[in-house]
Amino acid sequence: MTEKIYNGILIFAEQKNNAIHRVSYELLGKGKELSDKIDCSLNAVILGPEEINVQELICRGADKVYHIADSTAFNKPDELIYAENIVSLIKSIKPEICLFGATTFGRSLAPRVAASLETGLTADCTDLKTDSDMKLIQIRPAFSENILAHIKSDIYPQMATVRYKEFEEAKRDADRTGELIKIEPVKTNNDLIEILEEISNDGINIQDAKVVVAAGVSVKSAEDLSMINELAYLLGGEVGASRALVETGIISKDHQVGYSGNRVKPAVYIACGISGAPQHLAGMKEAGVIIAINNDPSAPIFDIADYSIVGDMYKIIPEIISAIRNNELTI
Repeated sequence: MTEKIYNGILIFAEQKNNAIHRVSYELLGKGKELSDKIDCSLNAVILGPEEINVQELICRGADKVYHIADSTAFNKPDELIYAENIVSLIKSIKPEICLFGATTFGRSLAPRVAASLETGLTADCTDLKTDSDMKLIQIRPAFSENILAHIKSDIYPQMATVRYKEFEEAKRDADRTGELIKIEPVKTNNDLIEILEEISNDGINIQDAKVVVAAGVSVKSAEDLSMINELAYLLGGEVGASRALVETGIISKDHQVGYSGNRVKPAVYIACGISGAPQHLAGMKEAGVIIAINNDPSAPIFDIADYSIVGDMYKIIPEIISAIRNNELTI
């Protein structure tokens, strides 16, 4: 039997400040499922300083970890430097499948890698399967999530970005062993771009929040957003927003929930003055409990809400805040 030219699955393990992004563990979990079906190895590549805990990727299921190590080159999100190093590795080891997290950085990096390799890329996948020929079937929503497109590439490597919070994280096995391969970077500087400053998002981590209180365009001003902030604070949650509100400039895109923003799966999602456009529902409909407040009884958000409150949020939210502060209400 002819030996396959392309073999194995390669996961891009994203890191920032030496902390591995949790989407990497989700990719390893799904990657393990695929590798068992295809009967191939599951490997990971990570770029960053020596002190990154790359052993964690082995504990989570990687058979080999390729660590492209440099003390400073990969501290900044420079897609061109990352892409050149990853492309060099892929050309060397020839994986049949390459998976990236559909994070802000992953969505920018993966297309550059795919273009350099002259292969295809399916973005924002929500599921991955194999067909009878063990080719990758990449599944993603289309037409505002009204259909699921099934995509197969005839070019190797088969590449996809996968949405964060879509799969379960790979279970951790502290006794698991694997191979760590250190690689010298092929490029450590980019003369075309100079990163002057990285602007902080003030610790916003809406995707991992257990509670999200989201505001829609019904919020009339930045001052009015204070009641949303207070409710989120009392519940130990984060503030979310619809795309329409973000576009007013009242709140930053870091808070945006929806197909073109963040996908969230909190235990509780409180939608305040959000009508429920399909692109917004795509980002939050899998929340554990959805509470909707809207003065329009026909708002689409009520179709998926577990609890619906019809009324003026400018009256209802202060009442909820007061009840929580007086220990009369627990959410």
